[in-house]
Amino acid sequence: MTRHSALAALALTLSAALPASAHVTQYAATLSGASEFPSPVTTDGTGSVLVTIDDHALTMRMQATFAGLTGTVSAAHIHCCTAAANTGNAGVATPLPTFPGFPAGVTSGSYDQTFDMSLASSYNPSFVTASGGDVNAAFSALTSGIAASTAYLNIHTSFAPGGEIRGFLAPVPEPETWALVACGLAMVGFSALRQRNVR
Repeated sequence: MTRHSALAALALTLSAALPASAHVTQYAATLSGASEFPSPVTTDGTGSVLVTIDDHALTMRMQATFAGLTGTVSAAHIHCCTAAANTGNAGVATPLPTFPGFPAGVTSGSYDQTFDMSLASSYNPSFVTASGGDVNAAFSALTSGIAASTAYLNIHTSFAPGGEIRGFLAPVPEPETWALVACGLAMVGFSALRQRNVR
């Protein structure tokens, strides 16, 4: 067996040993006033969000933190889907008037909620209607928009009713992917080092 085929076999073995969790995907965003559109908002407010989608269980977990807002929170939503990635505005896709239980009347806080995306109550009714009136189609449209970075979390406040901080969701690399990349780089480096030592 050649060195290259041995490396390929090792990579294949390692990838087979990794857990298969492709049905769970994560998306993250950093929230800022500079991301508001069409006019950036001058604020010291910042935040972050992690969205975990399980397309087998049909759930969406949203974990968010925010601090330093100029105004107090009046609402928070995921908006979807803009015409182009990472820019523009879109209608509200998630529950109205805000996410259930999202901190209101505060300038800082955190949120952690899992939604059953098979329920109409997990969406803005207009988003379901625009998706053909079908909750499954709405889930598909929302997850496709999130994956394409055409969906964003917006936190609205008394200072900026249209939104004080927001951020477009983007895929988070899977730990398995990073492990394979690191393993591959290590093998390439080891191979290059051995070739140099042989000369």
